[in-house]
Amino acid sequence: MTLRELKIGKSAKIISVGGEGALRQHFLDMGVIPGAELTVIKYAPMGDPLEIEIQGYRLTLRLAEAEQIEIEEIAELSKDTSNKNELDKNDSVKKKTVHPGLGETGIYHPKGSGNPLPDRTTLTFALVGNQNSGKTTLFNQLTGSKQHVGNFPGVTVDRKDGEIRGYKNTLITDLPGIYSMSPYTSEEIVSRNHVLNEKPTAIINIVDATNVERNLYLTMQLLEMDVPTVVALNMMDELKGNGGVVDINRMEEMLGTPVVPIAAAKNEGVDELITHALHIAKYQEKPLEQDFCSKDDNGGIVHKCLHTVMNLIADNADKAGLPLRFTASKVVEGDALIIDKLALDDNEKEAIEHIVSHMEKETGLDRSAAIADMRFKYIRKVCQSCVTKPKESKEQIRSNKIDRILTGKYTAIPMFILIMGLVFVLTFNVIGAWLQGILEEAIGALQGIVGNAMQAGGVNAVLQGLVVKGIFEGVGSVLSFLPIIVVLFFFLSLMEDSGYIARVAFVMDKLLRKIGLSGRSIVPLLIGFGCTVPAVMSTRTLPSERDRKMTIVLTPFMSCTAKLPIYAFFVNAFFPGKGGLIITALYVWGIVIGIINAYISKKTVFKGEPVPFVMELPNYRLPSPRSVMQLLWEKSKDFIQRAFSVIFIATIVVWLLSNFDLHFNLVADSKESILAFIAGIIAPVFAPLGLGDWRICTSLISGFIAKESVVSVLGVLFVDGVENSLSTVTAITLLVFSLLYTPCVAAIAAIKRELGKKWAIAVVLWQCAVAWIVAFAVRLVALLIIR
Repeated sequence: MTLRELKIGKSAKIISVGGEGALRQHFLDMGVIPGAELTVIKYAPMGDPLEIEIQGYRLTLRLAEAEQIEIEEIAELSKDTSNKNELDKNDSVKKKTVHPGLGETGIYHPKGSGNPLPDRTTLTFALVGNQNSGKTTLFNQLTGSKQHVGNFPGVTVDRKDGEIRGYKNTLITDLPGIYSMSPYTSEEIVSRNHVLNEKPTAIINIVDATNVERNLYLTMQLLEMDVPTVVALNMMDELKGNGGVVDINRMEEMLGTPVVPIAAAKNEGVDELITHALHIAKYQEKPLEQDFCSKDDNGGIVHKCLHTVMNLIADNADKAGLPLRFTASKVVEGDALIIDKLALDDNEKEAIEHIVSHMEKETGLDRSAAIADMRFKYIRKVCQSCVTKPKESKEQIRSNKIDRILTGKYTAIPMFILIMGLVFVLTFNVIGAWLQGILEEAIGALQGIVGNAMQAGGVNAVLQGLVVKGIFEGVGSVLSFLPIIVVLFFFLSLMEDSGYIARVAFVMDKLLRKIGLSGRSIVPLLIGFGCTVPAVMSTRTLPSERDRKMTIVLTPFMSCTAKLPIYAFFVNAFFPGKGGLIITALYVWGIVIGIINAYISKKTVFKGEPVPFVMELPNYRLPSPRSVMQLLWEKSKDFIQRAFSVIFIATIVVWLLSNFDLHFNLVADSKESILAFIAGIIAPVFAPLGLGDWRICTSLISGFIAKESVVSVLGVLFVDGVENSLSTVTAITLLVFSLLYTPCVAAIAAIKRELGKKWAIAVVLWQCAVAWIVAFAVRLVALLIIR
């Protein structure tokens, strides 16, 4: 039978794992290996995906992937009895061992090179760990405010660097949260390349003490990379609070590297971790050579295979600058990126294939499964010797209770709508709006002070207009959105750090898959109803480049709040008393057009299926206040530095175009300006829509700077009033075009930041084309209905 057929609450042993390529390798790295036991926890409210418990943690995967996993159902009684006997036997041994507690220093250190690095050498550290292991919290504790946020070369994956507090000549890089060093996601490739190519002085590997089995898989790969490594065993306070025990000294011996128990959220044990990290980096104390492959397992066939390959590729690995143990295991797995770097000749490749084929025949496992099985067997030995875990932690019990409501079959979607509705109300109507009002008043007051000072100083009127009308009004109107963005990201960070965002993706995956996206895309799309800028920025959490691009392109079709003044203005002028109906229809229409675009994109630009939905569901946890505040600071700084500069330049350009004629003479009437001239040129394009009036075109151009300005420009240019100058059909057409045409310059700047200039230009052109086509069709229908 397959995993898809297993009922909720039932357990089974994996017989084989189907599939191929990077996805199958990813499954194996996540612990989905032949011989592993799993239990089905629940299905998503829509019936797909499902949640399982395996290797001590909870994982989600779709039914399509579950169908490729062959299993054998096992009796619950025999499973419980064997586990209990094994735990009792090992616990009696562990309780006799004296070992350090939280924050105490271990006694283990590998022998160093004997040649310590010079005193002024910059010690570089790579902070590596699984997602949800507390890595960001630890990074913030290590660096404080001395952080720099950038990108890794050639990709849009965030890179955080910082100096360890109190220690000059140190630099620590916070690598993306990953599960293995296999090239499945862009984050895994970035992390692997950083360690292999940039060669940090040492690695700090953070491990979740409440989920040691899952986390140690990455640790074993890091130890193979022959770089000085210290293991930070995080969340020890949770483990001990639930009655768990870890024999630190024994774990150090079995891993061949220092292990330091810490609680990053409480800043406990962090100083001891720094001491160990600086020591192993200074004295280049690399992990001891450990044979994770036992000579007794399967007749030692995996051991023989790895060591034979190591001897065969030793010279090639040395020339390529690759660590031998890590390289050998990757060659056996069939990692194409590593094999290409070795530049093996045909005879060497043939010899390796012969060795690997023999191993597969003897073990009954394919090459990738055999290596994964070897690692997890050693991990089980480590855990049996060193770790006593409580049967069910308080955090797990609490998460189960919360999930009954937040991921329940009948309550998940209503609760999601309620939570997001509350977030939007608090952001756009209460907290965010209040803070925005304060900032607008402050900008207005500063504008008045500067304007009066310039006037009193006899400053040229043109320069006064540029500063007061151009910069303050243009940039200020966009800058006033900063509180909205900060408040929105505050709630999003609470949702993400608490573990709720993972549940949202789990609940919504099946629905979004119908339009070519995965469940993870739901949050950026929802944020798009508030503001496109933070929505685009939030797509960085998506693991697939295809899904990220597709989500960014789709997001502008979600009507942002900046368009509400346009809707309200035209509804009051042309459709009084029908505001709720008209505005709701516009929002729904935007969603419908977005879905149609998604289908078109899925068949053309973004061919293929969304990435498989393989994701860990962590326990619910209270977010770290420090991490939340750090995130808000980063987002605020990013918005001001990146978008503000583009808006500043664009505002000045628009002001100049609207205040000077073609001979660069200051104009008294805007219809004589360069902007009016440009609007007149493009007016014929809008003539079939009934929007050929240069004043309408000017307002649409100004809407590119800020959507709210469409209303103000129309109000200024139509002296007799818009309702007395335009027909109802023209108003409907203009409403639809405003709904769908290009997002504002701040959003385009954000898209350029994420995808580059070509994609930003493509989004502008595509949105305008879609808006024109839809508005034209709506106008034709309206002309037939309204006489």
